Amino acid sequence: MSVVIALDAGTTGVRAIAFSHDGGVVASSYREFPQYFPEPGWVEHDATEIWDAFLAVMDEVAGQLRASGESVAAIGITDQRETVVVWDRSTHRPLHRAIVWQDRRTAARCEELADSGALDLVRARTGLVLDPYFSGTKLEWLFTEAGVRDDTGVAAGTIDSWLVWKLTDGASHVTDPSNASRTMLFDIIDCTWSAALCDLLHVPTHVLPEVRPSSGRFGLTSASCPFGAGIPISGIAGDQQAALFGQTCFSPGMAKNTYGTGSFVLMNVGTDCPAPVDGLLTTIAWSLPSGDGSTIATTYAYEGAIFVTGAAVQWLRDELRIIESAPEISELAASVADSDGVVLVPAFTGLGSPWWDPYARGTVLGITRGTTRAHLARATLDAMAMQTRDVVEAMSESAGRGLAQLRADGGAATDLVLQLQADQLGVEVVRPSVSETTALGAAYLAGLAEGFWTSMDEIAENWQIDATFTPAADRTHLDAAHRQWRRAVERSRDWARPD
Repeated sequence: MSVVIALDAGTTGVRAIAFSHDGGVVASSYREFPQYFPEPGWVEHDATEIWDAFLAVMDEVAGQLRASGESVAAIGITDQRETVVVWDRSTHRPLHRAIVWQDRRTAARCEELADSGALDLVRARTGLVLDPYFSGTKLEWLFTEAGVRDDTGVAAGTIDSWLVWKLTDGASHVTDPSNASRTMLFDIIDCTWSAALCDLLHVPTHVLPEVRPSSGRFGLTSASCPFGAGIPISGIAGDQQAALFGQTCFSPGMAKNTYGTGSFVLMNVGTDCPAPVDGLLTTIAWSLPSGDGSTIATTYAYEGAIFVTGAAVQWLRDELRIIESAPEISELAASVADSDGVVLVPAFTGLGSPWWDPYARGTVLGITRGTTRAHLARATLDAMAMQTRDVVEAMSESAGRGLAQLRADGGAATDLVLQLQADQLGVEVVRPSVSETTALGAAYLAGLAEGFWTSMDEIAENWQIDATFTPAADRTHLDAAHRQWRRAVERSRDWARPD
């Protein structure tokens, strides 16, 4: 039996998963890696430590596959998107710690660019907004503030590019459009690096990777790869786009939400790039070659990026210590009928969609002497559902179609969270039987390129339901709770803006 390997580069850890033809998990391994916070609002990773973690998980999965006699047909890669790394092409060593998508060090620069009138250019060319979340101002900071040299010996890219470079021993410096579209340097209509934006942000184009379709050959593994030499690396997608593909949201109007460190709602909007919409991002979901390879079809998505959902549960565990482990929160939150008026806005690193306020900060309102840890736990889970409702309502209005169903995945997609979500949205929420949809999407893209799966229709047949959550019929109290949530959001906004 042959399998397809997905390498999933998350924000706090990496995973290698082997998938069979029916989309089932054959083998897997996971490792965490260190997080660095050199200054308030700064978040960094050591790209070498990420690679070392990948070597460990690949070695473990390779051992499992050898024991069971499976061979590897292809490798797909998915990653944390906006995080960027720069490295030396000769030594293959990083020139600075990777700057993580959560990092806010360029907030003032983004505001300066907006004041100069650059927002219209950014919105029109990239579908993004001027926010430190994206890669462009991070790269600018590396070249203008951190002293990274501008010469042909330097390479830059998102984490997928770094992984392919290491897997091929420097033979391939590549990325795909879904990752490129998150850099604030890529023209999502022309599907090329934008010279105007690279000039605006002082990023030399020669350091950037070649952009190839999401499904297709990116390179072959070198002999140092634990799976062996000559294995095709044939699929790449950013984590949220990979989850959309893994959830088989192949038709316009289909949508998914991934509940992880943050939450990311994506809706397939088809092959015509829509005009920018206030509060939402327009992003490339994936690009696929035609059957004969003569043309490339690009699929677009609306995206709502919510920065903190599962991370708020970690905050309750690690900083407030009101729970000992993340799974405890569901039982604690379910022990009360509601939050008793407590509202938590988890704007720990600002607010993403649909507000895009880097100066918002976390807010807890409605506390009384009778407030308990259970009420705070319930308010934390309520915040996940409320933030998603804000995004979905903006998305449905912009797309001109209501949401019929939301497909959900991610580590925080528990029964209680998804029931709260269905109630707030007023639509059915469905969780698939395979929870690792991000990795599965990367595997599907790679397997399609190598004929492991023959079509998207064949892939769609693999999707199976684990649980369905039906919304409550009475929306009166639900809508009132949402109005109260929106009042709390307004109080959190602009809190940390410098005088």
